[in-house]
Amino acid sequence: MITRCYLEITNICNLDCLFCPKTKRTKRTLSPEEFGLLTDRLQGKVKFLYFHLMGEPLLHAHLPEFIIMAREKGFIPVLTTNGTLLSRAGAVIDALPHKVQISLHSHEGNAKDNPEQYISQVMQFAMEAASRGIIIVLRLWNQGGYDSTNEQLLELMSQHVPRPWGERYDGWRLAENIYLEFDNMFEWPDSERDEFADDEAFCYALRNQIGVLADGTVVPCCLDHDGDMPLGNLFEQSLDEILASPRAKAIYEGFSRHEAVEPLCRRCGYAAVTKRFRKGER
Repeated sequence: MITRCYLEITNICNLDCLFCPKTKRTKRTLSPEEFGLLTDRLQGKVKFLYFHLMGEPLLHAHLPEFIIMAREKGFIPVLTTNGTLLSRAGAVIDALPHKVQISLHSHEGNAKDNPEQYISQVMQFAMEAASRGIIIVLRLWNQGGYDSTNEQLLELMSQHVPRPWGERYDGWRLAENIYLEFDNMFEWPDSERDEFADDEAFCYALRNQIGVLADGTVVPCCLDHDGDMPLGNLFEQSLDEILASPRAKAIYEGFSRHEAVEPLCRRCGYAAVTKRFRKGER
């Protein structure tokens, strides 16, 4: 079973973050019928269903319905959001996703004013959702990048959840079910960038994660924002058929040899900066 599938229910976003690579693909949003078909074909083959790749999931009018449908089909639903639309997310809490990840770094990445209002909205949502058993992960993935307001954001958070906070390996535990997570800013894969020099490569793409774009295209990982490595289309094929394709098998077997066979993978700043996968499986 694949651990995570990043299912893009829309590739439309309400922000224009400086760190985001955007997408040149046609703007598209899944219909309920399309979501039903895709999840039928993923059912029993994927554990966690992440409602994200590109786009802001809270823009989707059927998001609460999708969360409930995912749970009923045996998936564990997870949302990733920029946090600017949480005032409309009461129905999302009622749908009870397993986890909501809020990218706080999107605020500075848009040079937004009024961080007090933004953090107040985020924390009100976080505390209500956490009281319902939903895990909240507040993310500041901007270390070494757009991080000049981080201290201000932390101080604003402490006005809602007073310190001291419990220290964790990647950040803080603010309260029951509410976590703050730090990470380095990274460069998204880009076919026009020079390759990152390294002796060996490894990634968990196709081992424990896949992505499905809003047009049904299956890609190896959540960072293939423009669908540069299409493996097949889940509207037209089964997942087993797609994962058995020559291109998918070459990617998987390449990483088994610690070799990135795809040009885009050799230009992935996420793996290069964080070194997350250096001790990967053989």
